[in-house]
Amino acid sequence: MEDGILHYLILGFVQGLTEFLPISSSAHLILLPHLFGWQDQGLAMDVAAHVGTLCAVIFYFRNDLKLMLGSWVTSRFSFDEEHSRSLWYLIFATLPIAIAGLLSSEIIENYLRDPLVIAGATLFFGFMIYLADHFGKKTRTVSSLTIKDVLIIGAFQVLALIPGTSRSGITITAGLLLGMNRESAARFAFLLSIPTILLAGGYEGFKLAMSQEVVDWSGMFIVTLVSFGMAVITIHFFIKLLDRTGLLPYVIYRVLLGSLLVYIYI
Repeated sequence: MEDGILHYLILGFVQGLTEFLPISSSAHLILLPHLFGWQDQGLAMDVAAHVGTLCAVIFYFRNDLKLMLGSWVTSRFSFDEEHSRSLWYLIFATLPIAIAGLLSSEIIENYLRDPLVIAGATLFFGFMIYLADHFGKKTRTVSSLTIKDVLIIGAFQVLALIPGTSRSGITITAGLLLGMNRESAARFAFLLSIPTILLAGGYEGFKLAMSQEVVDWSGMFIVTLVSFGMAVITIHFFIKLLDRTGLLPYVIYRVLLGSLLVYIYI
């Protein structure tokens, strides 16, 4: 039982820490069983981990969400009002990954959850993050985005279906390539995670409801609670320190992780 609790604590900690850092939470969750010799955590724990991080990002950006939703309703879903338009942007940017996820879910499950695929994606997209952070103009904010911009960001987010890419990392990369400053790119990426995680968690929840998997409710509670708390802390300090640290530390981490995986599994 103690080993089980430790497993849940580590699972929630890793999910909460990595979901919003540009280092790929899915890669780390897939790798945990490989590295520690554990059985796959199962669908129920994946759902719990997603619920925790979803609640965390909603909690952290609650004021932004209230403003966007309030403006969306009071303006009668207008595209002309800035905050209402921001909500439309999140919807438009989510469409590509929603469609791609439905069409490719079996391919991802059967062919892309391999450590060497994760290693390659970790290294390649780490290089992309470095290029975007180094060469991006960093002058634009969310208010300057256009429909074309948000669709480009949404198209980049589809690449996050490849384990090792990092959903936050690839959307921040897209924002930087479009000339956004680091904080604006990160905030938009985190807000965009809300509908994306909601769709992914809802899909996993539906599969769980249709399956015969025995649910460990106490384990799910631990994973959800730990991932929530860790994710709130991670979002706060990532945004606060982003301009000071830049993205190079995460690039270095990705290079080290990817190289280690190549060494272990090749």
